[in-house]
Amino acid sequence: MASEKKIIFSGIQPSGNIHIGNYLGAIKNWVDLQNNSDYDCIFFIVDLHAMTIPYDPKKFQKVIYNAALDNLAAGLDPKKCTIFVQSQIKEHAELTWILSTLTPLGELERMTQFKEKSKEQKEVNVGLLTYPVLQAADILLYQADFAPVGKDQEQHIEFTRALARKFNGRFGNVFKEPRALIPKIGAKIMSLSDPLKKMSKSHGPDSYIALFDSDDEIRQKIKRAITDSGKEVKYNPKNKPAISNLLIIYHLFSGKPMKELEKMYVGKNYADFKKDLAEIVIEHLKPLRKKRGELEKNSNYVRNILEQGRKRAQKIAARTMEEAKKAAGLS
Repeated sequence: MASEKKIIFSGIQPSGNIHIGNYLGAIKNWVDLQNNSDYDCIFFIVDLHAMTIPYDPKKFQKVIYNAALDNLAAGLDPKKCTIFVQSQIKEHAELTWILSTLTPLGELERMTQFKEKSKEQKEVNVGLLTYPVLQAADILLYQADFAPVGKDQEQHIEFTRALARKFNGRFGNVFKEPRALIPKIGAKIMSLSDPLKKMSKSHGPDSYIALFDSDDEIRQKIKRAITDSGKEVKYNPKNKPAISNLLIIYHLFSGKPMKELEKMYVGKNYADFKKDLAEIVIEHLKPLRKKRGELEKNSNYVRNILEQGRKRAQKIAARTMEEAKKAAGLS
């Protein structure tokens, strides 16, 4: 008798062009997971989460659609995984409310990501504070076994596990306790302009490489990337954070072990290393750019993928929600 597949669940915000930090830290791993027959993979575009920061509502649908294009171009296969848009499943918001009644305010205020992001906003909205509750609802709705996330989201997964335990303890056993899947290396790709900050478009155009940047843009951004003092190409995150970050990018795009990369550049300088790195990144991203161009010409195909994903996600979410409501005395 075949064992039941484990459910993998994760999402990405629709926030304009995806950069290589998103790709290496999340999507590339999703592609590997969807190809593993032991897993049933469900991925979604988290447009409700994206509303916690200022956005243009007139362009929002286009941004959401582009996020679907980017993920499909990056390798997600609708024959091997489910892809849908968060806001199209009303149960996400419904379960969020139930879980919020179990969540202490102080616990949300102590969240590292909330404290960091609230410093960047003039007016801190409640959605930013309750973001982890919505994220917990997202994951628990689909009875996920594993949530592939970056290192900065580990705290949120532990929060999700705690909420599942609290609900189950008070109302009866409904939710699984998901576990975080964090890559051993590359879980947090840092900025090209400041290796002490996570790669982000908010830090300026030279701080990141977009997945669909041109060859020349990639070469120029890597050429301008900050390096450490000295000339030795050595992986040492504590003393050489800039070159270590570039080595991680090289390792993840090339598949070559870190020690091998270090040996390749003994006696060479940063310029040699960066020149080769640029070509490795360009070579890896070329097929993705080509596929995105093909997908852009077939919008009906992309929209059909999202609709089929919505239908499957709706069935799972509705079933879990009914169990949760019944347990909580709402039906």
